[in-house]
Amino acid sequence: MNVKTIRLILGDQLNPLHSWFQQPRDEVVYVLMEVRQETDYVLHHAQKIIAIFAGMRDLAQQLTQAGHRVHYLAIDDPDNQHLFAANLDFLIAHYQAQQFEYQAPDEWRLRQQLHQYAAGLSIAAHCVDSEHFYTTENEVAQVFDGRKKWLMDYFYRQMRVKHNVLIDADAQPVGGQWNFDHDNRKAWPGIPWEPQDFRQRHDHSKLWETIQAAGIKSFGEPHAADFYWPLNRAEALLQLDGFIQHALPHFGAFQDAMSTKAWRLFHSLISFALNTKMLNPREVVAKVEAAYRADQVPLTSAEGYIRQILGWREYVRGVYWEFMPDYVEHNVFNHQLDLPDWFWTGKTKMRCMAHAIGQSLEHAHAHHIHRLMVIGNFSLLAGLNPSALHRWYLGVYIDAFEWVEVPNTIGMSQYADGGLLATKPYVSSAAYIDRMSDYCKGCHYDKKARIGEKACPFNALYWDFYERNRTVLANNPRIGMAYQQLKKMTPESIAQLQQQAEEIRSGINAF
Repeated sequence: MNVKTIRLILGDQLNPLHSWFQQPRDEVVYVLMEVRQETDYVLHHAQKIIAIFAGMRDLAQQLTQAGHRVHYLAIDDPDNQHLFAANLDFLIAHYQAQQFEYQAPDEWRLRQQLHQYAAGLSIAAHCVDSEHFYTTENEVAQVFDGRKKWLMDYFYRQMRVKHNVLIDADAQPVGGQWNFDHDNRKAWPGIPWEPQDFRQRHDHSKLWETIQAAGIKSFGEPHAADFYWPLNRAEALLQLDGFIQHALPHFGAFQDAMSTKAWRLFHSLISFALNTKMLNPREVVAKVEAAYRADQVPLTSAEGYIRQILGWREYVRGVYWEFMPDYVEHNVFNHQLDLPDWFWTGKTKMRCMAHAIGQSLEHAHAHHIHRLMVIGNFSLLAGLNPSALHRWYLGVYIDAFEWVEVPNTIGMSQYADGGLLATKPYVSSAAYIDRMSDYCKGCHYDKKARIGEKACPFNALYWDFYERNRTVLANNPRIGMAYQQLKKMTPESIAQLQQQAEEIRSGINAF
């Protein structure tokens, strides 16, 4: 039968419940392709490449078994030209298709590429919604229309009301307040112990051999024979249910905690499944709220988790689409330092950085405090180039796709946008890291010392950061304490801190 329509499915569009798939149609061919264009635009973690390819292959199998026509271009397929445009030209000609359709990409570069490609076709072309997010791309900007400042908390409250999430009969927040963040900042004392890993194990050794044979470069540990990221929606749902039952009750209290003894603690690890659309955010929020209403989890845990998905996730997407493509180039502090070599090995004498980066290289995952208050904190204090850091974050984390990673890195972590997203830089000395983790115990550096060979680098870098960025930050009402402390220091003390910070930056690969 003649093919009328070619439909493209991208590697982060692994949603078998999309309306496209309601019933098989012989005149439609679904196309999935493993292309060097996508593996090579930044250096990716090995597990990220494996997981996306494995998920694509599994979805192709699901669709085929459901009666859909699928054309899959594997990484080693001789017909694969490794560019979307070239492959689509080949397939449209091969099938003599009369129409091309694709789901709206979530990344700006792919949106532009496919829009331009579709506009140049001689056949009909249509872009459809991915049917995933709560908001449209410009809805966040509309919420803040006419307001001087974008604030996530304001947006989050609007979303709670609009979607009737954790709202009582009087249209007020359950529990009498919108946000329980202050209750969610406890260090982990070692009990309760983290629950067992909810994910199913896979052996992707043959896939990894194929990826290597294709010459794809990567970094991080592949763990191909002992692979735990979900293949499909069914596995992701089991993982979500296991999280809600066993970990969510403790998530709220310890969501900011870090430990060398337990890398997962009480985090869900569903962000990969969510960002590849195996799971829908509505069902995640609904399941978490249902667990609270059934008295299975405390409100502090349910609200804290829902805030990340209904609030933060949708908010950063709105920031992304409002300010791209220039957003990624913001660098308000003009930070230009290259990433240290140990970002690729984890071999640094700073125990907190060694663990956070080591965990990222080992598991392709680290939770938000590792990313923000350890790795991001050091990067901002030291003056690492935010664009280079963005590319590292985009590559190393299995859940990192540009729409969510860029605002979190450029805006939240590095404050490189000058405050478009966050209200202040999120930086600290060693004191915060010591309070929230066991990293300072046994570290090569002294968490209390500011000056000297054994002084924790975070300390001098912290005060130097505020001193050298007075013109940008001194009038920020949320940073009063830091500048009050600087006023109490002697010029000689400040000069010593600045010299210590400069020595750290100039010899950063040795720290």
